[in-house]
Amino acid sequence: QVQLVESGGGLVQAGDSLRLSCAASGRTFSTSAMGWFRQVPGKEREFVATISYNGGIRYYTDSAKGRFTISRDNAKNTVYLQMNSLKPEDTAVYYCATDLTREGGNWFARSWGQGTQVTVSS
Repeated sequence: QVQLVESGGGLVQAGDSLRLSCAASGRTFSTSAMGWFRQVPGKEREFVATISYNGGIRYYTDSAKGRFTISRDNAKNTVYLQMNSLKPEDTAVYYCATDLTREGGNWFARSWGQGTQVTVSS
């Protein structure tokens, strides 16, 4: 069983940057693809970015392309989400995830962290 613990969320102004971190334990992190999702109250959780086990392949939702960067440090069992040029519409709870699958162009995950709140004021 994997444990995922996110950190780095907070309240920022539009245009600012934040870096989220997700520390993983309980399984071989270096062989697992990892992802970030986000959820706004009343809406479904949505895919933000994924990264392959060695960092060689990355996917982003359209709204994140050019502003967000997913990365990982397998020596530290940690995955990151660098978010630049933040917008109010980026406000959400951000979740780290693993045990990923992709079906019909959509990403799904079976293991989740507890989430970290990101709030972007205008």
